[in-house]
Amino acid sequence: MTTTDASNLTVALGEGLAPAVVTVSGPDRQGVTAAFFRVLAANGIQLLDVEQSQFRGFLSLAAFVGLKPEGLDTLKEGLNETLKGYGQKVTVEIQDVAESSRPRSTHEVVILGNPVSAKAISRIGQTLADYNANIDTIRGIADYPVTGIEMKITVANAAPGGGIPLRKALAELTPELGVDIAIERAGLLRRSKRLICFDCDSTLITGEVIEMLAAHAGKEKEVAEVTERAMRGELDFEHSLRERVKTLAGLDASVIDEVAKDIKLTPGARTTIRTLKRLGYKAAVVSGGFIQVLEDLAKDLDLDYVRANTLEIVDGKLTGRVLGKVVDRAAKAQFLREFAADSGLEMHQTVAVGDGANDIDMISAAGLGVAFNAKPALREIADTSVNSPFLDEVLHMLGITRAEIDAAEEEEGTLRRVPLEQRV
Repeated sequence: MTTTDASNLTVALGEGLAPAVVTVSGPDRQGVTAAFFRVLAANGIQLLDVEQSQFRGFLSLAAFVGLKPEGLDTLKEGLNETLKGYGQKVTVEIQDVAESSRPRSTHEVVILGNPVSAKAISRIGQTLADYNANIDTIRGIADYPVTGIEMKITVANAAPGGGIPLRKALAELTPELGVDIAIERAGLLRRSKRLICFDCDSTLITGEVIEMLAAHAGKEKEVAEVTERAMRGELDFEHSLRERVKTLAGLDASVIDEVAKDIKLTPGARTTIRTLKRLGYKAAVVSGGFIQVLEDLAKDLDLDYVRANTLEIVDGKLTGRVLGKVVDRAAKAQFLREFAADSGLEMHQTVAVGDGANDIDMISAAGLGVAFNAKPALREIADTSVNSPFLDEVLHMLGITRAEIDAAEEEEGTLRRVPLEQRV
């Protein structure tokens, strides 16, 4: 507790009162809370803080109070006598003012996996301790399609940038433990995000549109090889795109509609966008693919912004060229800035999700950059990574629980829980 915290508590406490913590735990039964406060009221107790939780039928109730030291035994006796019929265990302990602060968590850590083992939490907890970070609270936030655990922590060096060494240490645990770990600063900044921007191919959708088009030209192998090299950052994106598009020359423009019909959303994409739109987010897609393929998808998902390349069509045929400036990595970042400005947002209020080297600038510019099943070049610079096939992990990284998602989906009649192997 800081000197200011201690002095504030001294002012808050009534004259002659000492700080104490009262806890009640046991089966969650109707009337426990009412009986608890009835006893406190009868003993003239001052309330300073209260917290109650229910965990799978087990109740935990705690109050930070001001009481007269000479009334301690009377309070204990009253609580024990009143609550024993409810099967509750009671403790009352006088505390030193300097030890009585509620933690002001500096960061939040989200662990996502299928499964999340006790070993994983143990290793993460030890790593936090090694970097002088204290775990303040833990709660479960998801049970489908992955298990999600959220920790509020206090980092010793809470200044901007102070948590970078811890972030790197946690990132190194991901491949060892088989879980995704995200860490963000706690507080209003985390809750202020209001714009999310997705890459399209292999992020918002499961395939690569250029490869789907190339399949109609019998050039899928050649195109796939160039795509992979570009995504690894080995080739300039614009040069590689133009080379791939050349293979499409002469195709009938009707293939665009055929490919658009075959597009498959990444599992969880629709839930993610629908949930964030409910919360007032703007949603965008910026793609190195082609606008003609994405237009209907953007309307279906109610996206606010869509930017992609334009295939040249002459006399109903693809010419093998793109029109205008290519949407490369620099353009993606610039579009993100334009979307934020148009929405009246600061860049720290944005989230970007992508999978390849072409997304590096956009991911770096965003307030939260998420690498989704990404190539190493992108994972190295992203704030956090998703290594499962489920895009709705992003929701949990933003602190949105599965219970909140399901409640909204149920209210609107869109709730679906399908076996994971069938999830689309």
